[in-house]
Amino acid sequence: MSVLELPADARGLLDLPMLDGLTDDQSRGADCVWCADGPLSVAAAVNLGEQHATPDRAWFPRSCRSCVSDRARRALARHTPLCEQCTDDPHICQINRTLHLLLLEGSQ
Repeated sequence: MSVLELPADARGLLDLPMLDGLTDDQSRGADCVWCADGPLSVAAAVNLGEQHATPDRAWFPRSCRSCVSDRARRALARHTPLCEQCTDDPHICQINRTLHLLLLEGSQ
């Protein structure tokens, strides 16, 4: 399982669901945060890092590789045209690099 530290802007672009709408298994990372397809194995899960629904309420979403790849692809399509750093040199944009890492994670 990989663990990525997602910048706050990247988390927003991934459209993580609201905690209140998730099952217990999704909120604790046992099932994919988006598709909830059965228990995630350690090898198949992508850890999306600790999230905070409120300052005193943390949750730990994980994703299947298919969902994270799809979300990262969509996020890049929204982010890149609007980002000055990406226009100049996408390699210096932390959000771009993180989303590309998620795409790679999804393809493994």
